[in-house]
Amino acid sequence: MGKADFLSPKAISNRIKAKGLQKLRWYCQMCQKQCRDENGFKCHCMSESHQRQLLLASENPTKFMDYFSDEFKSDFLELLRRRFGTKRVHNNIVYNEYISHREHIHMNSTQWETLTDFTKWLGREGFCKVDETPKGWYIQYIDRDPETIRRQEEQARKKKQELDDEERSARMIEEQVRKGREGKGTDETPVYTELKRESEEEKGVALKAASSSSLTSVKRKDSSSDSRGGEKKKKSALEEIIEMEKKKQQQQQPVRTDDWLQPNIIVKVITKRLGEKYHKKKAVIMEVRDKYTAVVKMIDSGDKLKLDQNHLETVIPAPGKRVLILNGPYRDMEALLEGIDEKHFSAALTLDSGPQKGKRVDIAYEDFSKLA
Repeated sequence: MGKADFLSPKAISNRIKAKGLQKLRWYCQMCQKQCRDENGFKCHCMSESHQRQLLLASENPTKFMDYFSDEFKSDFLELLRRRFGTKRVHNNIVYNEYISHREHIHMNSTQWETLTDFTKWLGREGFCKVDETPKGWYIQYIDRDPETIRRQEEQARKKKQELDDEERSARMIEEQVRKGREGKGTDETPVYTELKRESEEEKGVALKAASSSSLTSVKRKDSSSDSRGGEKKKKSALEEIIEMEKKKQQQQQPVRTDDWLQPNIIVKVITKRLGEKYHKKKAVIMEVRDKYTAVVKMIDSGDKLKLDQNHLETVIPAPGKRVLILNGPYRDMEALLEGIDEKHFSAALTLDSGPQKGKRVDIAYEDFSKLA
């Protein structure tokens, strides 16, 4: 039987089969050759090249198994690090994505018999954090890159320095308060005694002395009042510290967060893993769990799903509809959509709640969503 003609239906079918994944039982790991069917695999096993590979493997089988195991471990961890980072993910999700590549190392040629054994080994060796749940095994990659460790240490050092500054300011405030209390406690109460005179001459002398002392006391009071008036213009150290803290709090603006899920908003499912039934369909968030996971109810079918934040996106309604702001300085505030600026990917909103009700603000598309 001759070879199929170029661009004939049979030739096109053969090319499609050659490009796609084939059955695992017809794959030879030693020769790294994929056969299309049982007959082709049988012919390959009887070939001279396959027999040579078997002879080489029989001389040192441990060497080949260690090589395949090391390659499988390296490729699996590289995919986990690049695709999921340090996020906690189900081990089967990573494995399915790994075996979707045509030239992957098959697990039956490694030292691990099952994916569970390999997952436990990763936990024992310290490559990942693993934990078993009723839904299966979850893994979390441990990033040991020197640059990442240095960046984490730098962030920890900055955070510790900020805490030290706050403790130092609090200690200074406590010291000022303590000194103020001690100063009040040391004030002496005046003691009054009875004035006794023996003769009229002493009485006249005493009157003159009293009048002169009264004049000097008036002068002293005037001078002291002037000096006190000047002191009022100067603030104490305690007042300066309090004023600095107030200014620091006023200058601090609300920071953005990486979580935006909120109950009672309408979102759109963007993941294709659930099939065309749910892809690009709208749903209502019924519950938010652990900041990044939402329990949603599909508007069309009424089905309830548990999805990650990365599998959802916000929904922009028509002008005049009510929305909820999900991020930024106006987070958790309800607003009315006035208009959409397609050039800058933002919308004009009028705040409908909070102390700034009635204020008009510009918010990016991803920072608000339609209310259910």
